[in-house]
Amino acid sequence: MSARDPILTEIKSRRGAVKEIAAACFLTPQAVSQWRHVPRWHVDVVSRLTGIPAHQLRPDLWDAPTGGSGPGGTPHTKEAA
Repeated sequence: MSARDPILTEIKSRRGAVKEIAAACFLTPQAVSQWRHVPRWHVDVVSRLTGIPAHQLRPDLWDAPTGGSGPGGTPHTKEAA
């Protein structure tokens, strides 16, 4: 069993965050509570709601921003799980 992502643990500690993320992702709060990391298809929504850049939510999928790449960074070109 893999360990829970520390950033996701911090997000879940914010009052109302799980409900807000769940509603925006069309999921139940219980489903969001079971995440071990933010699924790649929900990174943009979670980033927008929390203010945490995509490259911090999923550094395995996103490179840190450089120059004009935008606030969330750029996606890796390889497919990741």
